[in-house]
Amino acid sequence: MVGYIGRINPREKELIEEWPDEQQSNYKGTEYIGKLGIEQSFEQQLHGITGVEEVETSAGGRAVRKLASNPATPGNTIQLSIDIKLQKLIEEMYGERRGALVAIDPRNGEVLAFVSMPTFDPNLFVEGIDQENWALLNESIDKPLLNRALRGTYPPGSTYKPFMALGALETGKRTVGTIINDAGSWTFGGHTFRSHGDGGLGPVDLHRSIVKSSNVYYYSLANEMGVDAMHDFMKPLGFGQMTGIDVLGEVRGVLPSQEWKRNAYKKPEQKKWYAGETISLGIGQGYNTFTMLQLAHATSILASGGIKHTPRLVTATQDAISRSWIPALPRESVKLGYKPEHVAAVNRALVGVTQEGTSARVFAGAGYLSAGKTGTAQAVTIGQKDKYNASKLEEHQRDHSLYMAFAPADNPQIALAVIVENSGFGAAHAAPIARRVFDYILMGQYPSEEDLAAVKKGLAAAPMGKPRRIDEVPWKSIQP
Repeated sequence: MVGYIGRINPREKELIEEWPDEQQSNYKGTEYIGKLGIEQSFEQQLHGITGVEEVETSAGGRAVRKLASNPATPGNTIQLSIDIKLQKLIEEMYGERRGALVAIDPRNGEVLAFVSMPTFDPNLFVEGIDQENWALLNESIDKPLLNRALRGTYPPGSTYKPFMALGALETGKRTVGTIINDAGSWTFGGHTFRSHGDGGLGPVDLHRSIVKSSNVYYYSLANEMGVDAMHDFMKPLGFGQMTGIDVLGEVRGVLPSQEWKRNAYKKPEQKKWYAGETISLGIGQGYNTFTMLQLAHATSILASGGIKHTPRLVTATQDAISRSWIPALPRESVKLGYKPEHVAAVNRALVGVTQEGTSARVFAGAGYLSAGKTGTAQAVTIGQKDKYNASKLEEHQRDHSLYMAFAPADNPQIALAVIVENSGFGAAHAAPIARRVFDYILMGQYPSEEDLAAVKKGLAAAPMGKPRRIDEVPWKSIQP
């Protein structure tokens, strides 16, 4: 969350130019010294007023007497919605892996966890960072200076399917009972799109399409809806949009449309939208790239039945003089107008994922009912005729592991999105982290040391060992 000192590269400049004018003013020129995150966003409140003392000196420069003084005024204090112990637990669960997790209270938009991994020691920048440490951070292939939660963009993979399903119902393209035959692949314009092996899943309705994660169901749905209808439905959910979170620097990502492509490319042949490009959008691939903040935001909207709250990190400000706390007023919520029966149908299927689907092993024995969807997203394009083989790819080219979820399913208190970069299947790496976050928030449980070690390595499903109570784990024991 703390910033860095350096030169803006061309891509960074493009991203900054997407910000509102008042945000861009912090980054005039090609050199900048800045704080990112909360420190930058609330600089005026946190900084206070510098004190001044006027002193008479002798010809030799020795102070003779004080003429006037104006004491310094301390800055205000801000209170965050972040649970710092949970934040640290999540960082520990990532271990040496890269990724991001954003957790939101769907009842009010308060952010409970905002994790980007790997992180770095902000103390390196207090007195000015030396060249060696700067090079280590700035040139690392792991990009520790990138706030992945806010600025990392990824294809959502199958975590996009629940939103596609809701779009199908809301636009009338399909009903809950519409049956699509999943034969294992889907052909369009002479091009074959892969799904689940040679046999496929057979007859699939909306519920089974989510529980079993049918690609064919969503290939054909994308074709029926078309890119612009998908864009228009997904935009209010916040995909490819600024969420309005009270921290500067977020990026839009890409929610494709025909208009977007005309504006994004220069050559006439590149500006044209081809029907075949629409198909992979249905399974969260193609041009789709979003932040974990956007995916968590959309998940929280689904969890709340279509009520949209602006995500926020700051809940109150304490005046430095009066010491009184002033609550931060949330922005007015927006009802997106979804039919309750449509939201209920999608959410039942998400519960099915945790009971009989891809994350059932991870949520076995949970003391609550949750709803979620695993996802596996390509980091690099693999040809349709080629078979994915992680062992033949460089580590940074392997698929990403994703999970979106909320809990309890019948009265959601937390919604989240998590990605573990280049680690493969969502149930193996991302979902186990989500399970421990839910256990922490809903059950007051902290993982056993044995369980933590397994989660770090991607070797965990349901928690193992005896979980600890949160208050049994002293804060100092989890300090770095």
